Amino acid sequence: MRAARRGPRAAATPQRSIRLTRYVVAALAATALVAVSASASTAAPGLAPRAAAAGGIGMRLVDAPVTARNDPRARIYIVDHLAPGAVIHRRIEVSNTTASTVHVVLYPAAATIANGAFLGAAGHTPNDLSTWTSVHPGAANVPAGGRVMATVTITLPRDAAPGERYGVVWAEARSAPIAGGGVVQISRVGIRLYLSVGPGGPPAANFTIDSLTAKRSPDARPMVLATVHNTGGRALDLSGTLRLLAGPGGLSAGPFPANLGITLAIGDTAPVTIALDKRLPAGPWDARITLHSGLLERSARATITFPDTGASPSVSTTSTRPGWLYPAIAGLAVLLLSVAAMLVVLRRRRRRSSNDCSSPFLILSRPPIPTQAEARGTISLLYGLRRDG
Repeated sequence: MRAARRGPRAAATPQRSIRLTRYVVAALAATALVAVSASASTAAPGLAPRAAAAGGIGMRLVDAPVTARNDPRARIYIVDHLAPGAVIHRRIEVSNTTASTVHVVLYPAAATIANGAFLGAAGHTPNDLSTWTSVHPGAANVPAGGRVMATVTITLPRDAAPGERYGVVWAEARSAPIAGGGVVQISRVGIRLYLSVGPGGPPAANFTIDSLTAKRSPDARPMVLATVHNTGGRALDLSGTLRLLAGPGGLSAGPFPANLGITLAIGDTAPVTIALDKRLPAGPWDARITLHSGLLERSARATITFPDTGASPSVSTTSTRPGWLYPAIAGLAVLLLSVAAMLVVLRRRRRRSSNDCSSPFLILSRPPIPTQAEARGTISLLYGLRRDG
């Protein structure tokens, strides 16, 4: 039987801790309902690594695919594209910053993307991806101030249907019941799973920034809502900045960071919000926005004016190119012209060589033409040889 195909090699990732979310579960009879949401960090690329919050448990991804070494998403989440029958392994680290040993249970569970948010399902709710995923060890006692390593293994069945699936690998800790109250406090911290299934390379990711809307929050803070449409074949985790140019009196402002935590499912459209400074004048402004998802970048611009209250009508955007694009195009043009010139020179040299030599063999240099005296001496020599013969 043919061995299962292994996934890409993994590379070590820098430390990245995941925000801890706590949930309180009331014990009602013998059943407890736990409502949770994914709490994996969506910190923008380039931020310094952070330790787990004081007095809690933290979790980080240790390995990432070598092929995605430059993708910031692959250094925080398990993001991959696999063919049916493939197997991958990723190491994770669980840390404990409390003053006592904590018993932690590690397990996979289902997740969905809805309304621009990545949502972990309640408890151990399964889906296809969670049933393909295992964690070893499944539980560990993490000492105070200590760390424990575990391995996440994803094994795809050979008949796995194409498409993208989502899940979470959770580390869960439970407190002892409060005396007389029957209340248990559950802490979960997780790493997101984004797995695309199918033959060949991964589907291309893409998105458009369709419009910008200027508005005021209830406390009169100016805000911009960018309407983003996922037109590609992968889910997106969006981050980015907005700059305001050519404002009243030639003012400019920014860059202002976009609110983090927007995850866009395939085909979905959602707003990305950018909160601005209250001191900004109403405008008009030349608003320029740049958004990222991993290595994918898109930019757009529109002229906006902030209303006194509420929201202004949405303004359609025009896409702009990154600042490095035009120099890159110019450099490429120079390179192509240089290559074309070299080809012309080489072709002329070959043409000359073909005129001088129609034979495919090597031609030695021609001897010099003899002078008249040398020619006369040669003839005399030949005549003498004939007479002697």
